[in-house]
Amino acid sequence: AAPRARASADASHADVVGALPVVYRGPNGTPLLDMIASPADIKRLAPTQLRQLAMELRHETLCAVSQTGGHLGSSLGVVELTVALHYVFNAPEDPICWDVSHQVYPHKILTGRRARMSTLRQKGGLSGFAKRSESPYDPFGAGHSSTSISAALGMAVGHKLNGISAQRNSIAVIGDGAITGGMAYEAMNNAAYLNTKVVVVLNDNGQVSLPTGTQSAGGVGPAGALSAYTSRLLTSKPFLDFRSFAKSFSSLLPEEIQAVNKRIDAFTRGALQGGTLFEELGFYYVGPVDGHDLANLVPILENIRDRRDDKPVLLHIKTEKGYGYPPAVGAPDKYHGVPKFDVPTGYQYAGPKSRPSYTSIFAAALIEHAQDDINVVAITAAMPGGTGIDKFGKRFPKRTFDVGIAEQHAVTFAAGLAIEGLKPFVAIYSTFLQRGYDQVVHDVVTQKLPVRFILDRAGLVGNDGPTHHGSFDLAYLGCLPDLVIMAPSDELELLHMIATAYELESLPSAIRFPRGNALGLEAMREQLGYDISAMPAKGTALPIGRGRYVKRADASRSKRVALLSLGTRLAPAMQAARALEEDADFGGTLGVTVADARFMKPLDMQLLRELAAQHDVLITIEEGSVGGFGDHVLHVLALDGALDEGKLRVRPMVLPDHFIEAGTQPEQYDEAGLSAPFIVATVRKLLGKSRVLV
Repeated sequence: AAPRARASADASHADVVGALPVVYRGPNGTPLLDMIASPADIKRLAPTQLRQLAMELRHETLCAVSQTGGHLGSSLGVVELTVALHYVFNAPEDPICWDVSHQVYPHKILTGRRARMSTLRQKGGLSGFAKRSESPYDPFGAGHSSTSISAALGMAVGHKLNGISAQRNSIAVIGDGAITGGMAYEAMNNAAYLNTKVVVVLNDNGQVSLPTGTQSAGGVGPAGALSAYTSRLLTSKPFLDFRSFAKSFSSLLPEEIQAVNKRIDAFTRGALQGGTLFEELGFYYVGPVDGHDLANLVPILENIRDRRDDKPVLLHIKTEKGYGYPPAVGAPDKYHGVPKFDVPTGYQYAGPKSRPSYTSIFAAALIEHAQDDINVVAITAAMPGGTGIDKFGKRFPKRTFDVGIAEQHAVTFAAGLAIEGLKPFVAIYSTFLQRGYDQVVHDVVTQKLPVRFILDRAGLVGNDGPTHHGSFDLAYLGCLPDLVIMAPSDELELLHMIATAYELESLPSAIRFPRGNALGLEAMREQLGYDISAMPAKGTALPIGRGRYVKRADASRSKRVALLSLGTRLAPAMQAARALEEDADFGGTLGVTVADARFMKPLDMQLLRELAAQHDVLITIEEGSVGGFGDHVLHVLALDGALDEGKLRVRPMVLPDHFIEAGTQPEQYDEAGLSAPFIVATVRKLLGKSRVLV
């Protein structure tokens, strides 16, 4: 049935594509790009050929991403900049650090990875981000934001200490979104003090949050005054051309030339332009510059490269996200991250969504609570679309707060709201909450403030890979006293946990759930035994620290195994339980209990003691790293004396102690050993019925 269904879907897509107008026609070939095996080959081109190279590179990027999916708009927006940087600078000796690095696809193509672009974000393929182990042209790995200036500064100081700074430049490329992160300003504050040859390229495309235009208490513009400031710089000044730049750049040239141009410099920079924030931080500010005008951009970069002074430089360029591809220009949010798509028409091959995502279920439930309580507020850190807060913002814009890429501020801001009697829900990806950990500990948990943390993308996330996995939250939150931690096994449990967090006024709480679609009613009935015909709009608050039995072992079976799951591994645990009880090797003697812990903190002590006393084997299953739920269970059982006589065999099943690379989520959970066949194999091994899984 599956192949026929796929063929039907392909035919349906073909019908749609055939009916759409062609909006993009690329070049007939890529003769210049075909000559480029490394950046050294770009330097052999004449400056007049660079525009054609950029056109071919943009087309190649489109074709590659159309086959794999990935971050498209940001990569299209930096094609000219990428060509210019590799034409002017001498990478990898001059390290180029890409902030976030979701825009590095053109860079990958120019640095010897063109032939592997078909493997982008696939298992065993190229990473979707810069990755040090992948290429010497990726000097610093990324995936999170606001790190590039610090890394480039460290490399520049390293050049100076190694006595090679005269021959080297260190470049950071950072967007107007990432520069809202406080770490970027910490680095800039330090850069002038250290007086090193750092070049910061501020790529300003007006896209701070995703999606841009989300309604919030601050309006619909990009989050924050810093974005407004850079926008004013762009709109209050004409684009800087090379001739004007050459006059104003004299302060970094030899002294005799400085003297000649001193009065011109004072006029052009002081009287006409005025000072900038970046100059106050000690940078030489250059801009704004059209980031798509190679004829202007290249000579400006060459002069920055050849400066005699070690004063750091900030080059402010204006680019357009999705530049050169009409569908992406017209809908930059829709083409930020894309599935496979048809290049000529822009049609995206998104599969049918028969089941809602956990994110959308959370958003709908939060809206339901907010309708009844004006104290419910929502906070996100530049990811309203990814967390569902954009939907909340449409209904309650004055109660929606997008703080920009500022997770530390988001957490402490929520703490202040809680003090004033509001009910803040802070929706942040699990991996990004790591950036605000001290604030979680110091500003929320130690004060027992009822901030509700919503950790989206918990567990393994698929094609974005290691930088975006939500692997560690159970470990880094589980060690904190007075924090209630919940993980739903399905969408109904998620509704109940949102209601639980809503009603919890005495302690902070956290709910973690994975990326992707929920189970759906049919699977909930068939796999988990629910007897429901429709989902309620809101859940019912759960008793704090109370788990549940989903399936109890037949008391007549002589061997008994308990599977204790936290989170959405419950469905695979149920599949494993059925397979084990039907396993002929056990001859009908094996009974399996499946329990849903619901809470990591506080643990259900009664449930744990019953499972330990009534079963020969206890296996815990979670979508988290070592140090999480399973370790807490083992700790409790050890202190309780349940392991003293050696009768109970306990095994925690967790994510392996290494980073899992990009792939689909099913591929990753197989690699992690957390799918149903691996649960079966673990039980069989403990009961002396080993079977090797390949």
